[in-house]
Amino acid sequence: MTLMDDEFNVTYITLGGLVDVNKYKYLYFLIVFTAYILIICFNGTIVSLIWIHRNLHEPMYIFIAALLLNSVVFSSAMCPKLLIDFLSEKQIISFSACLLQFFLCYSLSGSEFLLLAAMAYDRYVSICKPLQYPTIMKKNTVSIFLALAWIVPACEIAVPVILSSDMKLCHLILDGIICNNSLYNLHCVSSRARTILGIVAVIITALFPLLFILFTYTRILVISYQSCKNVRKKAAQTCLPHLMVLISFFCLCAYDVIIVRLGSDFPKTARLIMTLQTILYHPLFNPIIYGVKMKEISKHLKSLFCQTKVI
Repeated sequence: MTLMDDEFNVTYITLGGLVDVNKYKYLYFLIVFTAYILIICFNGTIVSLIWIHRNLHEPMYIFIAALLLNSVVFSSAMCPKLLIDFLSEKQIISFSACLLQFFLCYSLSGSEFLLLAAMAYDRYVSICKPLQYPTIMKKNTVSIFLALAWIVPACEIAVPVILSSDMKLCHLILDGIICNNSLYNLHCVSSRARTILGIVAVIITALFPLLFILFTYTRILVISYQSCKNVRKKAAQTCLPHLMVLISFFCLCAYDVIIVRLGSDFPKTARLIMTLQTILYHPLFNPIIYGVKMKEISKHLKSLFCQTKVI
């Protein structure tokens, strides 16, 4: 189904990824609404603890706070629109809003990879060059890493989005519930320039950070193996949560790339489940992992809930 608002010359795209929406709309709404509230509460609590407690004003925790804020913004770009769609008769979105959602989805995903790379570098310097850590990981250095993590992916994704905005659409039904890579299937012809820019963006914001992370953690593993038990314990406590988050995020990103290749061959129900996992699972997974596995954050969380219980 396609819609066109002639008065404002707005093109609307139908989101055709929901399964039996009329039958399960309240269930869909309840699941996403509950998950969204939990995402805001879980991530917001840990970010607040990092903001309040001075002993958490270290580069490692600042990067964690940035990562969790990134997850909240990502979820806020996806969930409210989903909640509206669940209760609407027609699941539609304007093409301009779809491009904006696409931009936010992939620029924030690129930021997550770069933030994880910055965290890996921070752990590498802390464990492998502990005496040089204060001089290397200064406030200015952390600020530069944070700025680059958000600016570089935004600039890279903005270019293919601008190119896509001027391309003719031959299909107005999207096989999904959000505007992800499937958006490219709507165009009448594929753009060589956009494809090249997309590949460059993936290499810079995903492949290079991933290789860098693997290199730094390999070095950490080697140094830790050659060092005393305390160093190995410190490495395990601080690096394991980051690796778990990285593996989780990489698997979800791999799905997003594969789904475009498979196209309509991928079952609709499986596509819906995996897309919801991408939107909901990872933003919930991050604060739980850091809250449980990071000793200092876990200590402050226990203190917070114990005080609340006493009150």
